[in-house]
Amino acid sequence: MARFYGEIGYGETVESPVGSGVYVDRITEVAYYGDVIRNTRKLEEGEGLNNDISVGNSISIVANEYAVMNFHLIKYIRWMGALWTVTNVEVRSPRLILSLGSVYNGPT
Repeated sequence: MARFYGEIGYGETVESPVGSGVYVDRITEVAYYGDVIRNTRKLEEGEGLNNDISVGNSISIVANEYAVMNFHLIKYIRWMGALWTVTNVEVRSPRLILSLGSVYNGPT
């Protein structure tokens, strides 16, 4: 089993500037330790010329109180030099199991 250390991005929707009616994700990154418990990749037919890379990895992190209380805000994880979308979060206290999908292209 491979070890993991990296940042997880939490996105909270806020109005910016206040009173404008425009809402954006305010991202907070927090570093965690954990384990890579599943390590797979697949190519998907994309709309462009090249196929899209997607992973089916699962990473188990040791969750602190912030992670447990805000797991629903998790947007991405920084792993292997890229940002990956977190598609599913399973709470198994004291751990969170994060399932990864495609490359994340949102705000950081």
